[in-house]
Amino acid sequence: MKGVIITDAPRAAAEDVDALAAFGVATVHEALGRTGYLGPGLRPIQDGTAICGTAVTVLCWSGDNLMIHAAVEQCQPGDVLVVTTTSPSHDGLFGELFATALQRRGVRGLVIDAGVRDVAALRAMGFPVWSAAISAQGTVKATAGTVNLPVVIGGQTVHPGDVVLADDDGVMCVPRQATPEAVRAAQARTDKESAARQAFTDGESSLDRYGLRKTLTNLGVEYLTAEEYDRRRLQ
Repeated sequence: MKGVIITDAPRAAAEDVDALAAFGVATVHEALGRTGYLGPGLRPIQDGTAICGTAVTVLCWSGDNLMIHAAVEQCQPGDVLVVTTTSPSHDGLFGELFATALQRRGVRGLVIDAGVRDVAALRAMGFPVWSAAISAQGTVKATAGTVNLPVVIGGQTVHPGDVVLADDDGVMCVPRQATPEAVRAAQARTDKESAARQAFTDGESSLDRYGLRKTLTNLGVEYLTAEEYDRRRLQ
């Protein structure tokens, strides 16, 4: 592989990133037609933390973290480092020293489709991480990869400068050009959910609010008493 590092990748507008930060991953994912989710394999190493920032993308060889070293100096305040490997890897590509350097640069967190280590230190320093594995296995620094070219995680393509959201529900990506529409759609969904929440608080059934009784009828679902059910079962 020929190594490439893009030094001037465009980023989503800061005001759109900040606006999206007000919404959860599940809300934005649903608002955008259930797109952009990077899959259940990426899990947070901490609880109750949410981040939203612009992607700096890294492609490393399995068991080799050389390109993470190269990516650090390409990071700016408000970025999220997004790392994957050329083939599946659970090795600990990232640890506390990397986090220290990224935190100094104002990076909001890490999303890595590989392993991390120094987990206790990462939690203590408050550096958010979503990873595919936790592993003490070390790495080499020997093979060229890429920084700020598109990468694929969980079947989704993440371009440099796209918006990455991560929380307890997982990680998703919003294409850079789609962020204004994503903000509008997420707000509309939030308003809809707020109205439903109030209706449920007031005692309304979700079957009635969402018109699902007709769906049950169309599917042939019947309401039976226990006696009626037993009588049919024994016929």
